[in-house]
Amino acid sequence: MSMNRRSMLKAALAGSAMLGTSALNANSLGAKHASGSAKPGSSNTNFKRITVEEFFMTPELAYAQQKLLSTNPQDEPGFTKFWGTLMKELANNVNTGAIERIMDIGELRIAAMDRSGIDMQLLSVASPGVQVYDAKQGGALAQSINERLYSAVQKNPDRFAGLATIAPQDPNAAARELDRAVNQLGMKGALVNSHTKGEYLDEEKFWPILAKAQELDVPIYIHPRTPAPDMVKPFQKYYGLEAAAFGFPMDTSLHVLRMILGGVFEEFPRLKIVIGHMGEGIPFWLPRIDHKMELFHGIEAPARKLNKLPSEYFHDNFWITTSGMNYEDPFMLAHKVMGPDKILFAVDYPAEEAEEPIRMMNAAAISDEDKHKIYHGNAEKLFRL
Repeated sequence: MSMNRRSMLKAALAGSAMLGTSALNANSLGAKHASGSAKPGSSNTNFKRITVEEFFMTPELAYAQQKLLSTNPQDEPGFTKFWGTLMKELANNVNTGAIERIMDIGELRIAAMDRSGIDMQLLSVASPGVQVYDAKQGGALAQSINERLYSAVQKNPDRFAGLATIAPQDPNAAARELDRAVNQLGMKGALVNSHTKGEYLDEEKFWPILAKAQELDVPIYIHPRTPAPDMVKPFQKYYGLEAAAFGFPMDTSLHVLRMILGGVFEEFPRLKIVIGHMGEGIPFWLPRIDHKMELFHGIEAPARKLNKLPSEYFHDNFWITTSGMNYEDPFMLAHKVMGPDKILFAVDYPAEEAEEPIRMMNAAAISDEDKHKIYHGNAEKLFRL
């Protein structure tokens, strides 16, 4: 595809939809820092900070999304309605600066990091990534995204690292691309945008991907997208409910519990999974999930024998991030439930800015030792940064 930069930015209009409704407000995408607002305060401001849920788009992917949306695909009702409606709104509120920020994995992004005190970003593709396409197109897009990300990391290896994009539509090809991305391109794991055509990673057809991740000893980050076709309709009565307000965490937490209850971690006991947004609500629900699933498994035994409680799999195989949850009470609950070794710092840039998450973390009633773990130490260990 041959396009000059102006054409790329226009094609990226579909990609700008990934920013959610905040994309309509220029201040939500960097203007706060540019205005010279006060920097976050802390008992100790000398923290190294690594953020691990920071997304980007490529011109090729943005163009593909725009083209797919123009066909009104009915097998992707969440993608079609939410992103399609938002794209039309953005067409009347074009913000070239916002589009350029999501496309940029270079100078603009580094300048924003410098303003807010972020040392490194772990970059990944914007939701829903390549999972809305057929296997052939999704696989080709994944390879092109990984190549572009590799180039960006090579130019700024002290500031950027990457998570591979894979297309689970073809699980064996996705496993091969994960292997290539890790061993040849230096990626630190993979990101999967929750369900793929309504199917989740507990389905055995996807297990070649999980086997490869365990073999390579790299994490899989499960990022939200609008709920699967079979569950999205009740959310769509009120526009936006199917997205970050509620649908995103509901779909992702369902994905996690399906993996646990489906015996994924009996089959792959060393598999490492990361989820965002302070655990997508799961830390709050763990005791009730344990209690009720014990009851229900007494009525009907699970298809695959489970040797632990759901909460034990969650503690053993999962890490959570702070992305988009800049609130003291949920953070303190997560800190108490998960412990300081299982929480990673994230901003969700460019949909979110770093000021509030840094302010929340700096002010949290935890030790500086724990803050160092969450801000950078846990990420360095888990992703081998």
